[in-house]
Amino acid sequence: MISSCGYSNSPQQEEKELVVLEDQIEQVASVSVGAEQTTDYLPLLEDKKVGIVGNQSSLIGQTHLVDSLLTLDVNVKKVFSPEHGFRGKADAGEHVSSEKDQKTGLPIVSLYGKNKKPTQDQLKGLDILVFDIQDVGVRFYTYISTLHYVMEACAEANIPLIVLDRPNPNGHYVDGPVLDMKYKSFVGMHPVPIVYGMTIGEYGQMINGEGWLEKNYTCDLTVIPCKGYDHDTPYSLPVPPSPNLRSDVSIQLYPSLCILEATTVSVGRGTDGPFERYGHPDFPEMDFKFMPKSGPGSKSPKHMNVKCYGYNMGDAPRRETKFDLNFLLNSSKLLKGKTFIDRSRMFNLLSGNAELAEQLKVGKSEEDIRSSWEEKLNAFKLIREKYLIYE
Repeated sequence: MISSCGYSNSPQQEEKELVVLEDQIEQVASVSVGAEQTTDYLPLLEDKKVGIVGNQSSLIGQTHLVDSLLTLDVNVKKVFSPEHGFRGKADAGEHVSSEKDQKTGLPIVSLYGKNKKPTQDQLKGLDILVFDIQDVGVRFYTYISTLHYVMEACAEANIPLIVLDRPNPNGHYVDGPVLDMKYKSFVGMHPVPIVYGMTIGEYGQMINGEGWLEKNYTCDLTVIPCKGYDHDTPYSLPVPPSPNLRSDVSIQLYPSLCILEATTVSVGRGTDGPFERYGHPDFPEMDFKFMPKSGPGSKSPKHMNVKCYGYNMGDAPRRETKFDLNFLLNSSKLLKGKTFIDRSRMFNLLSGNAELAEQLKVGKSEEDIRSSWEEKLNAFKLIREKYLIYE
């Protein structure tokens, strides 16, 4: 197996990866997602005009939720799609246009184009919405922002919403700075830490319960829980939730590496291992190197066609237990005297405050940085407990 960066895996490595894959398949098989609990929600859709909020992760087994519901004679009228589009192929941040689904002919309304919140006109004629999108449990991963706006629009239109719950692959821990609401944006809408340890169904209950919707609206929300899942259950996603989260390793590392997107450091977009590595042309020469190229999911990657030296974490399975500051601290140290944070506003939006950038600038230790968010993090954990569905 030869990578596009010129490195090969040994037979021993390939054997190890096969064992890991078999374990992951067994884990996925032991969990039954909300979409599979059809007897729990099909009665709620009977004689209703239904809208679906979904993407490529909206599956019942190997079949798309939309196709399954149409086969079951559910009157699906319209599909709403989040960032990356209905088929999940658009780049991060790429404008997504509304269109028609080629297979079913259903109209697809983009919630990452002209509007991020469904308009009342777009909801007209619908009796109920079903939300089924695989999340990864990170504050700046925008599917929870889409959930917020869908809940708000449903509340305004007096339309019930069903969330078909799915496991959170990062649901086993809670960590990172809590968002300062001065930095509220589509990559952070609520006062939660970077890793919040909740499924998207639990998160929806928190949005309602904490009064985070506009004008104190409350959405008529029903969550269809997973079966065979708790927060300690390892879960390997059956399909990539977005173009650059292609592996379990990338999903585990994403919470800690994504903030580097607002710096001059590459996180491997445009390579065969996005969010499994990080590097920079000005890092000292190292054994590991990569060269970002334009391709699907990353049309104009950082440092395109330039050799980067850095670190590869993609060779072995991982199970992170904290928001890891070492990638930021190490990058800042290696680029001492050179531009590190090149998009300061985006850095603050991703971190959720202005403090982290300043702490890195003055050389604060990991211990000092972590202690600065501990009080608010502990307060959030108490709030979180009220909305948990799973142990």
